Amino acid sequence: MKNLILLSHKVKLACFGLFIILVACTGADKKTQDSRPNILLVLCDDLGYSDVGFNGATDITTPALDKLAEEGTIFSSAYVTHPFCGPSRASLMTGRYPHPMGAQFNLPPNSETIGKGIPLEETFISKTLQESGYYTGAIGKWHLGAVPKYHPNVRGFDEFFGFLGGGHEYFPKQYRAKYEKQKKAGQKVIFEYLLPLEHNGQPVKEKEYITDAFTREAVKFVDAASKKEEPFFLYLAYNAPHSPLQAKQEDLDLFANIKDEHRRTYAAMVHAVDRGVEKVVKTLKETGQFDNTLIVFLSDNGGKLSKGATNYPLREGKGSACEGGYRVPMFFHWPNHVPAGSRFDYPISALDFYPTFTGLAEAKIPEGKILDGKNIWSDFISGKDSHQNQMIYCLRHRTGYTDVGARRDSMKVLRINKESWKLINLDKDINEQHDLSAKYPELLKDMVAETEKWSQTHRQPRWWHNEQTGIEWKRDSMPRFDETFKLD
Repeated sequence: MKNLILLSHKVKLACFGLFIILVACTGADKKTQDSRPNILLVLCDDLGYSDVGFNGATDITTPALDKLAEEGTIFSSAYVTHPFCGPSRASLMTGRYPHPMGAQFNLPPNSETIGKGIPLEETFISKTLQESGYYTGAIGKWHLGAVPKYHPNVRGFDEFFGFLGGGHEYFPKQYRAKYEKQKKAGQKVIFEYLLPLEHNGQPVKEKEYITDAFTREAVKFVDAASKKEEPFFLYLAYNAPHSPLQAKQEDLDLFANIKDEHRRTYAAMVHAVDRGVEKVVKTLKETGQFDNTLIVFLSDNGGKLSKGATNYPLREGKGSACEGGYRVPMFFHWPNHVPAGSRFDYPISALDFYPTFTGLAEAKIPEGKILDGKNIWSDFISGKDSHQNQMIYCLRHRTGYTDVGARRDSMKVLRINKESWKLINLDKDINEQHDLSAKYPELLKDMVAETEKWSQTHRQPRWWHNEQTGIEWKRDSMPRFDETFKLD
């Protein structure tokens, strides 16, 4: 009897041990089962095309970004959809040009006063990835709607840390004093650049230079993600080097050789982003996530020349339909997946992120979702042009007229400042100095006609970046596309 009891006890122990092994194996399977990549999208604000080392900067040092770029693929012809931030960011999230959504202007400062934001019928990439099982985070600048129904936590982000408006001051001690003074005076609407940062809707009493604060929160997010079974999508949207030009003294000291004050402060702000990315990458490596993370880096538009930026060799900068306004520095990095030490010269658009990311994530694109880009992954890996014979547009409204730039393959049609349409060969004339319209009139006519057809999908703006612009829009009976697309 004693032997039977002992045998029974041994059988129970063996069964229990087998159960533990099965549970452990199941857990291990779940941990490694989801091999879909993490996606880290790092966005700078008003960063110039030539203001990073991997794109030719000599006076601004960006060693962390350069290392990632050199170990990945640099894109020489990367475009965003608009030459200033709000519309460009709307496209990143929706995969659509901003104009058909009525989002072709920046939301005005303190946009909570008008209660508007990117239309709710537009499913953000964050929501699509979240619904496919991704852990999602947004850190930094939002600028896509400041009232609750447009909040990042509602648009597909599990975590949000940052500010909801179009910009912010960088030193908490300074902006908090201004905020408290206005609050004490009973001012109902306090300038958004002074408002407290927030975490998931709750105000935060920040103490760090906010570029460093965003890095800190990104590191926390990556660390938290490492403990989860699902992959992550992190949208790290630094507001640097957007004005106001404010930098830490330790960063300024690194660029004492730059005599121009704007340029020196701007350089220090870019460097703060670079050392921030270095910390995030270090955390990815320490948590074993680096090798399975696609890192995408770019700017939301061209650099602002009056605030220390350069866009060499491109013409003009932020706000322009010339290349300097919306052609941006960009790279992909993903070990053993993205070609290392490579350069991709074919055009790519930020519109391509939505379909490309969903493809990599094996996510289901919402039924009826309009996407203006395409999944470029297979073409990119094989070195092919995903946009052959396809137009890439930029259209920016001004007071009483509209500037337009539209590229197809190496050719671009351009009309700015109410001047005549021009035809440019970007492969031979990246600075857009030589007009070929007299030599190829039929090509000019065809490309302008195709751009005009695209403009017919646009809707009236849902908002303007300030009240005066809205008044002028109505006064001038804009957009007046019949004048814009008229050929001489």
